[in-house]
Amino acid sequence: MNLAHLIDDHPSDGVALISRGVPTTYGELRAQVAAMRATLAAAGIGRGDRVAVACGNGVHFVVTYLAVLGVGAVIVPLNPTSPAPELERELGVVNPKAIVLEPVAVATWQAIDAAMATRIATVIVTEGQVIDGAVSFDSMLDAGGDPVAITDLHGDDLAVLIFTSGTAGAPRAAMLSHGNLLANLAQTQTARERILPSDVIYCVLPLHHIFGLNVVLGLSIMVGSTLVLAQRFDPATALDTIRERGVTVVPGAPPMWMSWSVFSDAPSDALSTVRLALSGAAKLSETAAARVHDLFGLTIHEGYGLTEASPSVTSAAGMELRPGSIGKVLDGIDLRLVDEQGTDVLRGDAGEIWLRGPNIFLGYLADAEATARALTADGWLRTGDIAVSDDDGYLYLVDRAKDLIIVSGFNVYPAEVEEVLAEHPGVAEVAVVGVPHPHSGEAVKAYVVAEAGVHLDEEQLIAHCADNLARYKCPSKILFVDELPRGPGGKLLRRELT
Repeated sequence: MNLAHLIDDHPSDGVALISRGVPTTYGELRAQVAAMRATLAAAGIGRGDRVAVACGNGVHFVVTYLAVLGVGAVIVPLNPTSPAPELERELGVVNPKAIVLEPVAVATWQAIDAAMATRIATVIVTEGQVIDGAVSFDSMLDAGGDPVAITDLHGDDLAVLIFTSGTAGAPRAAMLSHGNLLANLAQTQTARERILPSDVIYCVLPLHHIFGLNVVLGLSIMVGSTLVLAQRFDPATALDTIRERGVTVVPGAPPMWMSWSVFSDAPSDALSTVRLALSGAAKLSETAAARVHDLFGLTIHEGYGLTEASPSVTSAAGMELRPGSIGKVLDGIDLRLVDEQGTDVLRGDAGEIWLRGPNIFLGYLADAEATARALTADGWLRTGDIAVSDDDGYLYLVDRAKDLIIVSGFNVYPAEVEEVLAEHPGVAEVAVVGVPHPHSGEAVKAYVVAEAGVHLDEEQLIAHCADNLARYKCPSKILFVDELPRGPGGKLLRRELT
């Protein structure tokens, strides 16, 4: 077993990827992956080693992903736009043996602590700026080393370490095995409307996010369809690409659909080639979904998942449209709705989603306490998400039991933002909450108590966050208050902050 085998059997002349307008066939992709695999093996990278990749959506990411898995190593996808402190923290957690950097991440890499950098034996740059001691991606493909077979692994061998805010707590690395990811690909294909080899799939979802990594990239290369990779989203450009490439499947997070829902100048046939529109990573506004249908005649099918489930859990694809529903649970996944005592609730009552199946993750890296909070002794994943089920088994998300904020489909845990703000010398106390946002679903809002006699500036604190956190985690609004609401025991009453 090895995920790297996903591309083995597809026709050599079939187009696997289109990146920056350049097509790569499955035959070419197999050759590039084999060359990279041989070079990684020659560099001493093998079973169990960790390789970080800070690249956007492009052929470099895909080749690296499959080559790293192929030698039995573990891929660690990182956000290439993360600031140096965040990148440094994540590298410190996973201790990779190598890292692959695209140009946007090079300056960040050079700003991290030198001691951290020297612990990583191999640095690979995809193009552009040269770093002392680094090797170029192209030279690795051209090295011409002896062929190296794909390493045969067990289902529970680790494939991916991917950072998530988890079902509770600060960001940590979720451990996903080859078996987890392969199981979820098979589960996803049990949806009533499945991906076909003839499909052309538009991918603007970042590949360092589990939705983009497994639901889009993994499913596409498993089936043998064509993946159109986009580095960034622009509503008009995306519509042009979809029409020109004959895209048939468009998965996305709510902000993409919300952008198109207000794009009244777009031609009504702009999405006429699309047979399947999917939304996930956060709840989609029913209003936005209705507007997309009115403008383009396209029905959006929602689903639900989370990193710890590899990630897909439910899908409404191919089902009767029920506004607000995330569909039904996929075959091969056990789902329960339970109360606070872990007892199944009655049909129609709200309960926390618990999951069990071969797609459920192995736990959080080096964090047994957090793993124990997320997984029960008999293997149920406590998601922290609250849902209800109707009489036909359609599920509806109604709340979250956790404080997690979801910005454009990305998880933001308040504690992480609060920790960064608290490091500012003028901040005495801070609390962070999520608030509704028309485009990103939610936005980060901070309440700050200043140190006595200190004048703080909102823009100054936002800039401080931007120096230490990815942009989507930064507050868009900071309010200065005299005190934070607390209960009798001193516990922060986050619910009173709006």
